[in-house]
Order: sequence, then C-alpha cells, then structure tokens
Amino acid sequence: MAEKIQREYLEQFGNLEVLAKQIVEGFITGMHKSPFHGFSVEFAEHRLYNTGESTKHVDWKLYARTEKLFTKKYEEETNLRCQFVLDTSSSMYFQDQDNWSKLKYSIYGIASLMELLKRQRDAVGLTTFTDKIQLHTENKSSNRHHRFIFSELEKLLRQYDAKTTASTEAVQVLHDVAELCHRRSLIVIFSDMLNDPEGKDELFEALQHLKHNKHEVILFHVVDKAKELDFQLENRPYTLVDMETGEQMKLVPGEVKEHYTKQVENYFKELEQKCGAYGIDFHELDTNQPLNELLVQFLSKRQKMG
Repeated sequence: MAEKIQREYLEQFGNLEVLAKQIVEGFITGMHKSPFHGFSVEFAEHRLYNTGESTKHVDWKLYARTEKLFTKKYEEETNLRCQFVLDTSSSMYFQDQDNWSKLKYSIYGIASLMELLKRQRDAVGLTTFTDKIQLHTENKSSNRHHRFIFSELEKLLRQYDAKTTASTEAVQVLHDVAELCHRRSLIVIFSDMLNDPEGKDELFEALQHLKHNKHEVILFHVVDKAKELDFQLENRPYTLVDMETGEQMKLVPGEVKEHYTKQVENYFKELEQKCGAYGIDFHELDTNQPLNELLVQFLSKRQKMG
C-alpha cells in the first residue's frame, strides 16, 4: 500500500525532470537518515580516501563534520560517460493493475539516474530499441542535451496507449551499441530480456562484445516478479497473449506453473551467471518495488569506477 501511495504522489508532478528530482531528493534524505553512509552524493567535489595514497588533498573540514576521510576531486576525474540503453518493445508495456509498466518503471529509473549524474557533471546519452535502434544520442553533459533526453523519454510515456506491436532483437542492437560508443563508457541496459531462449548464445556474445570494447556494463532486468517469474495468477482458465507477436494461448496456471517457473528461473540464472563471468553487473528490478534499490546499485557501481 505504501508503494502505491508513493507512486500516486510521484505521478502528480507530470514533468519528468521534476519527478526525477523528487525521487532523488527523497532517496538522498533517506540515506542521510539511515546508517547507510557509504556514498557521497557530492561526487563532483569529493571521493572516499583510499588507504596509502597521499593526504595532500584530504578535506579536513569535511572530516571534522563526518569523521570520514574524503579527498577533493578535480574536474577531469568526474568525466564519466554513461549510455542508457532502453528496451521499448511491446513486452515492456506489460503491467499489473497496481503497478507501473516495465517501460514506465524504466523511464522513471533512467530519469532519476540522469538527475544523479547531472549533479556529478557526468555525460549521459540515450539509446532506445525494439528490433533495431530507434534513437541513439551521444553522451553529453549540457543542460540542453539533458532537456532533449527528458523530452524523448516523455514522448515514450505519452505514446503509452498508442503503441504498435514491436518485437525485441537485443543481439544486433547490443553489437551496434558496442561500436557506436567510441569512447569507454558505462553502458546501462534496461530490458525484460525476453529474447528467444534458443538465441541465448548469440545474446551472450553481444554482451561480451560490449566488454571487449572496454565498456563497463550494468544490466537491469526489469520484471513484474509476481506475475512473470512466480506466475502468481488465480487458478482459472486464462487466454494469454504474446504482446510482441499477438499469439494467444489458453491455459490454467496450476497445470503449467511448476514447469514454467523452473524454465524461467533456469534461463535467467544462466544469464546472471554469464554476466558474472564477463564482469557485467546483473540486477533484477522488480516493478513491485520502489526505485531505491536501482539507485543504490548504480551508485555502488559509480563509486567503484572512481
């Protein structure tokens, strides 16, 4: 119930940039009120002191306030390039009655991360795709560029009820992204990863291509866990419709649940294990949960990269 109230509160802002600021401000306030003080949200000014390095640039005034050692950061240290890669295929429009769709959840997540990166003066770019790339921007840090990306994300939100059937083809898209991002970047992928399981080896090769080109990668697997993974449906006849092909299937959940959940669990477990082997951060994003976990995982990766 609390999550539902929070969602209704956030959606009243309308403007995506204002909404992102509310999410981030709420997150930062929560961090400061909790014992979770591992992150500094003023990345552009400070970074955690590493044992053994020179104390020349330690900010002693900040140490007096926080009892933590931070060193002053310089502009050239803050130039992270982050490319958001967003799956906009039809399956991303799936939503439970009380939740945001996977696409809306991802858009709000990207908007929030953009707000964090803006505070760090980092460069951002956006790639959207279905069976091919629909939009690709370079990563830049200007206010004008941020406004352009926010406007493109808002277009996707407005198109929410007017979508056409669009399939996913992540393999070629990821190969293309690996080549389009010429400078080493943090590639952050938002997708439900509902690709043909028969093509999983090709998918793994595409993910490996990103790492081969020296990119850091975070894969956020966006899913309605209760419905899509745990198959929590009433045990009555349903007609399920594939949102990408329109194919229909009649079934009673109780008759197939055990087999279905086992197959789905095995597929995504293998995907997670492969990502781990390639040095790719894999995180499940459940649309039933607040966006805080997304922000925590991203900040963790951001700080590891310096």
